[in-house]
Amino acid sequence: MNTKTFLAATVVLGLSSLAPSAPALAAGDDSSSTPTCKAGEVYDQASGKCVKQSGANVTDENRTDYAYSLAKAGRYQEALAMLDTVADQNDPKVLNYRGYATRKLGRTDEGISYYLRSVAADPHYAKVREYLGEAYVIKGRLDLAQEQLATIRTICGEGCEEYRDLDEAIHGASDI
Repeated sequence: MNTKTFLAATVVLGLSSLAPSAPALAAGDDSSSTPTCKAGEVYDQASGKCVKQSGANVTDENRTDYAYSLAKAGRYQEALAMLDTVADQNDPKVLNYRGYATRKLGRTDEGISYYLRSVAADPHYAKVREYLGEAYVIKGRLDLAQEQLATIRTICGEGCEEYRDLDEAIHGASDI
């Protein structure tokens, strides 16, 4: 079975892992089904395969989603490098994913600065508020994390993934 057929079957069947010959799927919210490719390649959503990053004719949205997949796969430096190739550096998703990658690299204050810029660009973007709240948890600022949780509640309610994830992070920190 070729990679394209296998990817299609994976989507239809809802499988969470791929054969070693296919690109690995990264876990995540906005781009959970975007595979990650080897270094120097980017996943092209239009063709459904990994292509060389240099000269690849992929959209900024595709690059942004792919950067997030790299970050969720723990490839933070590669994610930041991919985000550098996006034209609109003030896009809320770009800022959020840049914040995520820098926070995961241990640069929490820098991550918070990107999150705050993303919030300013789109105050109703629940995912950035979740990640901002998680950064505040890391900093020991549960009061500020609670503020983000309250805002998420107004955006998408207590049942949305962003609310549940931040609530869990806050409760996990307060149990320590």
